[in-house]
Amino acid sequence: MKIVVTGTRGIPHVMGGVETHCEELYPRISAMGADVTVVRRASYVEDGLTAWNGVRLVDVASPKMKSFEAIIHTIKAVHKAKQLKADVLHIHAIGPALLTPYARLLGMKVVFTHHGPDYDRDKWGKAAKMILKLGERMGCKFANEVIVISDVIKNLIARKYGRTEHVHLIYNGVPLPEICDYPEYFEELGISKGNYILGMCRFVPEKNLHHLVQAFAKLKQRTATACKLVLAGDTGFEDAYSLRLKEDAKANGVVLTGFIKGRKLHSLLTHCRCYCLPSSYEGLPIALLEAMSYQVPVVVSDIPANLEVGLSAENYFTCGNVEALSLKLEEVLSRPAAPIHYDMDKYDWDKIAAQVFKVYTDLKCN
Repeated sequence: MKIVVTGTRGIPHVMGGVETHCEELYPRISAMGADVTVVRRASYVEDGLTAWNGVRLVDVASPKMKSFEAIIHTIKAVHKAKQLKADVLHIHAIGPALLTPYARLLGMKVVFTHHGPDYDRDKWGKAAKMILKLGERMGCKFANEVIVISDVIKNLIARKYGRTEHVHLIYNGVPLPEICDYPEYFEELGISKGNYILGMCRFVPEKNLHHLVQAFAKLKQRTATACKLVLAGDTGFEDAYSLRLKEDAKANGVVLTGFIKGRKLHSLLTHCRCYCLPSSYEGLPIALLEAMSYQVPVVVSDIPANLEVGLSAENYFTCGNVEALSLKLEEVLSRPAAPIHYDMDKYDWDKIAAQVFKVYTDLKCN
């Protein structure tokens, strides 16, 4: 069976939730016997790879422009899928899903994964939001099969589009934690084990990292804590928000790591005092699931996607309330450090890959 994948910037080691999702998913599906090709955006990858962990990689040029790159890339990816005689074209995210009817007109079977209503992201203007909403509609109306990563999204598409059949709830996953030490890196950052709060995500407005910086500043004023705040991540498009965030972070003594993967990131997750995600928008946050896999305390906003994870009430604070976030962080720091066991069974990537593979095989047989 030949599967062609689009809607991701690329794999491996490309920043983003959809990118992490695809990086974990497709090597596993390839190992099940599928011929998988991921169409990458050439401007995000400079590794020269044509295959990785059993997955074929095809790079196509697309302009690195926030408003146009996804659509232009997806048009080229649809043509590539047709050229490769794909049995299934898998489109990820609602922006690229705008091309679902076109792919169907070309005779292809389409699976669409809805990772979340991206039009709720603060970074998009009115025109972009309209296009994203149209993409969501096209994906939900015309895809042969729809995969959703949360009950929140499943209920949303049932309510908005009446799509209740051929819809599969398949969660995001998380790999097994890689517990490790990296003393040289910690010395470089000027931090110590168990004495820092970790924020790990892209530097975009809806992640509300500016609220975390403000809450941390309040915490320091109130308690004179020696605990530090570490922000691991960056942005694909440097803009006024990301520049201001970095300026404010540095002014408040926050440690900025840039975009990191591998041992550096795993060591930060292994030894953080707690992980914080104050976002106003999520689909189902892989970064949160990853932090939970390391059994660290987590503090997250009370938005529907975070609530669906099913944490204890003490883990949540009212989204946008900086004072509440600061007090919640103080509560965590006041308790003795101890590992926390979370039920991660439904976020097992091997099980998730088997579920997605079944969607493909059932569709090919129909």
